[in-house]
This record gives sequence, C-alpha cells and structure tokens, in this order.
Amino acid sequence: MIGNHQTLALLLFSVFVAVTLAITTWVSRNRHGSAEEFYAGGRLFSPMENGFAIAGDYMSAASFLGISGLIALFGYDGMLYSVGFLVAWLVVLLLVAELVRNCGRFTLADVVAARMAERPVRIAAGTSSVTVSVLYLVAQMVGAGSLVALLLGGTSGAARSWTVIGVGALMVIYVSFGGMRATTWIQIVKAVLLMVGASVLTVLVLVHFHGNVNTLLNSAAERSGHGLEFLSPGLKYGGSWTARFDFISLGLALVLGTAGLPHILSRFYTVPTARAARRSVVWSIGLIGSFYLMTIVLGFGAAALVGSSDVRTSNPAGNTAVPLLAMVLGGGEGSTGGTILFAVVAAVAFATILAVVAGITLASSASVAHDLYASLRRPRWKQHSEVTVARVAAAGIGVAAIALGLVAQNLNVAFLVALAFAVAASANLPVLLYSLFWRNFTTRGAVWSVYGGLIPAVVLVLLSPVVSGSPTSLFPGVDFQLFPLENPGLVSIPLGFLAGWIGTVTSAEPPDAAKHAETEVRALTGAGAV
Repeated sequence: MIGNHQTLALLLFSVFVAVTLAITTWVSRNRHGSAEEFYAGGRLFSPMENGFAIAGDYMSAASFLGISGLIALFGYDGMLYSVGFLVAWLVVLLLVAELVRNCGRFTLADVVAARMAERPVRIAAGTSSVTVSVLYLVAQMVGAGSLVALLLGGTSGAARSWTVIGVGALMVIYVSFGGMRATTWIQIVKAVLLMVGASVLTVLVLVHFHGNVNTLLNSAAERSGHGLEFLSPGLKYGGSWTARFDFISLGLALVLGTAGLPHILSRFYTVPTARAARRSVVWSIGLIGSFYLMTIVLGFGAAALVGSSDVRTSNPAGNTAVPLLAMVLGGGEGSTGGTILFAVVAAVAFATILAVVAGITLASSASVAHDLYASLRRPRWKQHSEVTVARVAAAGIGVAAIALGLVAQNLNVAFLVALAFAVAASANLPVLLYSLFWRNFTTRGAVWSVYGGLIPAVVLVLLSPVVSGSPTSLFPGVDFQLFPLENPGLVSIPLGFLAGWIGTVTSAEPPDAAKHAETEVRALTGAGAV
C-alpha cells in the first residue's frame, strides 16, 4: 500500500503542476508585457478574487504543515503561532491596506519614495524586501522536502534534495512566463483546495471524537507524553527566562511582520481601487481565520491520534503531522482510505508550497527590477526593460532559495517563517508607518530605519541558537552563538523604529511639508492614485 499512496500522491502532484503550467501558458499568450501587467495583473481582479489570492499567499506550508506540527509537539505553546498569524491581519486592515494601495504602484519602496529622495530609499527597501522574501522561500522549500521525504518513506535524501530543486525550477517558470496574473489564479486554485482539504480533515477529527472537543484535548494530552502540561502555557516557551523572552519576541514578530511582507503588500496593487483593497482584506480575514481555527483542531488531532512521539520520529520538527493524521483518519497505514486521504493531503500541501513560492518570487523579483535595477542602472542599460530584469531576477532568487533550502532541511517551517516575519517587522514596518504617519520623516530617517532593523535582525539570527550551538541548529558541529533568543524581533523591531527616529532628528535635510501633505491626501482619499 505504501507504493500505492506514493503513486497516487505523485499522480495528484502531477495533475496540479499540469493545471498550473496550463494557466501560466494561457496567461503568457494573452499578456502585453507591460510593467503593470507583469507586477499587478493589470489591476483587474475583484475584491473576492484578490481576497482568495491573499489567503492563498498567506496560508503557506508553514501554516498547513508547520503550525499543526508545532501544536502536535508542544500543545498550547504551538497554538500561539495560529493566534499570532491571525491577529496580524487586524494590523494590516487597520493601518496599511488602503493607504498602501493609494500611495504605491508595485512595491513597498513606491510608498516610501513618494516623499523622499528615490535612489537611497529604493535601494534600502529593495534590499530588505529581497532578504525577507528569500527567508520566506527557504521555509517553503523545507516544507516541500519534508513532504516528499515522508512520501518516499523518509529514506531518500537525494529525493528530498531533488524536490527542493524541482520546486525552485517551477516557481521560476510561473513567475517568468505568467507574472502576477498567472500567480494570482494559481493562488486562488490553491486557496480553494487548501480550505476544502483542511475542512475535510477537521470534520473527520471532530467526528472521530463525536464532536467532543474536551475528549480530543484530553486524548492529545495523554498521548503527548507530557500530560496536562501539554494543554498549559510553558511547554516550549516557559522553561526559562530566555524561553519567555523568546515567546514575547515571537509574538511581536508574528503580529507586526505581516504588514511588512513584500508579497502581501504587492497584492493590494492588483485591484482597481483602495476600497477594493480593503474589501480584499475582509475576504482574506474570513478565509484565514477559518483556516487557523482548523489548524488548531488538526494539531491536537495529530497529537491524539498519531501521537507526539510518532510525529517527532517521522520529522523532528513536526512538519509531517498533518499527512500522518490523514493516514490514520482514513483507516491507518495499509488501508485504502488511509492511502487516498494521505495522497490527497500530500498533494494539497504540495500545491500550497508551489503557489506560495510563486507569489514570493514575483514580489522579490519586482523589488530587484523596480527598485534596485531602476535605481542603479546606467544610461547604456536602458534597453533592458524592467520586466526582462524581473524575469532574470526570478531565476537568481530561485537559485538562492534552493541553496538555502538544501541547508535548512531539518528546521520547522513555521519557525523559519517566523524569522522572515521578524525581519519584515524590523526593517519594512517602521519605514512604512513613519512614511505614512510622521510629518517630519526624512530620507536619512527612511534609510536608517530600514538598515537599522534589517542588519541587527540578520546578525542576531546568525548569532542565535538557530544557526549554531545546539543539536537542532543549522550547523550543530560549531558554536558561535552569542545571542540567546531564537527570534530576534524583541531587539531588532525597536531598533528599526529607533534608527528611523535618530536618522530623522539628526538629518540636516528639512522635511518636505508639501510632499507630506500630498501623500497624506492621496493615502486617505485615493486622489491621484495609480
């Protein structure tokens, strides 16, 4: 039967890949090659379509595989990821969605550069956006590798590595040929598949426990090996003061990071108006909220029905909890129902990974072309259009993500995404909020804000237990750990805001009151918006 579920899952993988490639081919024949078409899909999507696409972008392998796995391993403390990812959308809705749509064209740097000296601001914001995107991409690559390793019995390191390479190649094809329009439709298809798959599994878990959530939680606690501590705070983040500060750092990163994610911000430009952008977020909150509630049931269901120890044995980071749960719900290993359900869930997870990497790659290649290339190019480079550069950049970013994904294969995907959120909250959010709301903000403040959050965040990650100094590190054989926390957000987010303030108050450049007034009117009314 193992061979059967491998064959069926691979068949379903192939069907999804074929459908998405067909969408990409269809879109590539109907595009006219303009920057607006490539970066924003012609701004022709409805709020509902964009809401599904945003949900598809956001509900990544970290959500489906990583969060459920953390809940299966750590109970209550793992559930904090679900809460953090969801609450973050209130920040997006209330503070940035409509204003970003009114003030920008394609990227985060457009919003900031509207009232600053363009070149230094675009270089800083573009560098930060690419860094965040690559970190996020690595998490998706790791999820793909874990999934296929489980599918092939966990024995083939080569198959895992080739999967990472294959996902990277596909994402480059989607972005290079289809642009935002193909990426959006792939996101919509994936969001529908993921919601249906998660709903079916959730219903099956609740039916198994006759709708009694109390029985589900008690069974999960019993099979976790931790007893009632599994249902209480502190199993992962309560053992020491360091762990408690790590929890605060994680919470800050999750809640504030979403509003600084380049691939989420770029989605607001695919609708025709700011009102449509706001309605898109309302649609996405409904979908995302429902989904994260289901991940809680799936995580505790995996602990109760599979057992925390078996989940950890399959994958130390817990990334395979949901596929294992699907097999048990279908009747167990060797059963026809288990084979089918496992294969369907594995295919949905794979679809999730492919769709998300396409969105992130598009956002990061847009930053390279629209911000970095456009700022640095010399007159003799002008024959190369931004769209051409973006397609080339997609290939380069794909190679970088593949290389890092091969190195980081044993880390939990939700945890990796939390690092990307921390960098986004440290480097992108401060400059975005200052640009939108602080009248006296200057170019130096903008540049210092980005680098003042980005550099500490990256350096602290490199010096943290994530990279060295513990058995679960990227490089367990060496120890250059100097920073005790796994997530840098607690330190790097305040540093980003502080650097922006210091840069502004020490700047000799007077703030441009006229440009601020123009930006304020445009942000709040949409007058002059592209």
